[in-house]
Amino acid sequence: MSTMGNALKIGELRNRILFTLGAILVFRLGCQIPTPGVDPAELAKFFAQQSSGVLGFFNLFSGGALAKFSVFALGIAPYINSSIIMQLLVYVIPTLEHLAKEEGEEGRKKINQYTRYGTIVIGALQALGLSYWLENASGQMGGRLVYSHGWGFRLTAVVTLTAGTAFIMWLGEQMTAKGIGNGISLLITAGIVAGLPSAIAHSFVTFHIADGDPGGILQMLAILAIVFVTIGAVVAMQDGMRKIPVQHAKRVVGRRVYGGANTHIPLKVNQAGVIPVIFASSVLMFPTLILTWYSNIAGKGTGEDWVTALIGMLRWGEPLYLFLESVLIIFFTYFYTAILLNPKEMADNLKKYGGFVPGIRAGRKTAEYIDRILNRITLCGAVFLAAISVLPQVLYKYMNVPFYFGGTALLIVVGVVLDTVRQMESHMVTRHYQGFMRRS
Repeated sequence: MSTMGNALKIGELRNRILFTLGAILVFRLGCQIPTPGVDPAELAKFFAQQSSGVLGFFNLFSGGALAKFSVFALGIAPYINSSIIMQLLVYVIPTLEHLAKEEGEEGRKKINQYTRYGTIVIGALQALGLSYWLENASGQMGGRLVYSHGWGFRLTAVVTLTAGTAFIMWLGEQMTAKGIGNGISLLITAGIVAGLPSAIAHSFVTFHIADGDPGGILQMLAILAIVFVTIGAVVAMQDGMRKIPVQHAKRVVGRRVYGGANTHIPLKVNQAGVIPVIFASSVLMFPTLILTWYSNIAGKGTGEDWVTALIGMLRWGEPLYLFLESVLIIFFTYFYTAILLNPKEMADNLKKYGGFVPGIRAGRKTAEYIDRILNRITLCGAVFLAAISVLPQVLYKYMNVPFYFGGTALLIVVGVVLDTVRQMESHMVTRHYQGFMRRS
């Protein structure tokens, strides 16, 4: 408590914390405002039956807004997908690569602007598909999810949901600039944490805890043990690093000797953080949602049996889905690490400032050495991320454990909390206050 008190004594840090909390409150309020043209009561009944699978996972990332079909129903998914596409295009299109590497801050601003444009386009397409799907789902269940079908509702949904996504994107950027931590990641985390009470209540009902069922109580205790072990593993992996020793050559200037100090290059095992998990989950939402919309719109008897079979294979928790998710997580871990760290630049900077790795020739050999170590530790981090993301799906399939107690949700929450605490720590240490992470 004294540490938090010290944090609140720092004017700039206090303002950043309050701004972040206020932005999260605005986000949660927006998740409660329904899109015009839908029946909230019927929608709640419908999503209660569809809580598992890709819809439940998509609802997790939207902070529960999808189940209410609120103005924030699309969540931050369009922005994430636009970011993925833009980062891939940077390595394919020479003009974008020049902007990213040669134009400095101005180039990055232009790429961010293109990402925003892409977010609007993807958001509009997703909103249109979602409105089509909701109309068809309304007809199939014989309920009244949508008050009136047709282009009036579709255009309303497209404008409302796209505007909601644009606002979330802007809010996340403001949180990053004026608050604490990464704004987009914090909004995703806020949505996950908001669903925790209902997940706990669901578990109590599922395992008959209120009835005093010994088997259910044992299952719940086993789940809690898995949760704590997972949290410990995530924290250990987030903090794990390989230190490459570096020595600096001594330089004599006049009567003074400069350099000669021993330092190290810290290479984190999980350099990419939770980004690969968020990216992989967002990418895998697309095929299932598109195929489901196509199947609903095409109707029965139109030869779409292959679509139904493919939807079944791509269902959350199925072997094909688990395989694709693992491959994507490993790919995005390497991809994002390559964006963050460039061994050649690191080696050139070492050589420029008179530093060298003992036993390794400066320049190209040092770059190859750093690259080799980086590949090894990144593989460990990527496999860990993939394993921890597959865990919730196995638990749900065989133990009916809610998404919130699985590895993906825990990984995102713990990773984002650690990153946010580190930022607060840096603010406090620069002002000579004791931080949250006490050192021995």
